[in-house]
Amino acid sequence: MEVYNQPEQPNLITPQKWALYIFVAGLPFIGIIMLLVWAFGSDLNYTRRNWAKGMLLLYVVMIVLFIVFFVFLGGMAFLTGIASQNY
Repeated sequence: MEVYNQPEQPNLITPQKWALYIFVAGLPFIGIIMLLVWAFGSDLNYTRRNWAKGMLLLYVVMIVLFIVFFVFLGGMAFLTGIASQNY
């Protein structure tokens, strides 16, 4: 018996492939390049594409937070150095 008007099943990603994707994304430099390829390439797997875009967004947020944190700490160290010279 054939079933008509069924939506096409998306490409499902197995847990082994997820583990491989997470491992590759965690590699320095290569991971960022692969995330860019997966996110903006002509990949038909929308799940992996959206996951890669989300990971890139998290990387950008973390870099911005690190910059703000280190600028704040650098400013505090600078002000502490100036304040200690006056005494």
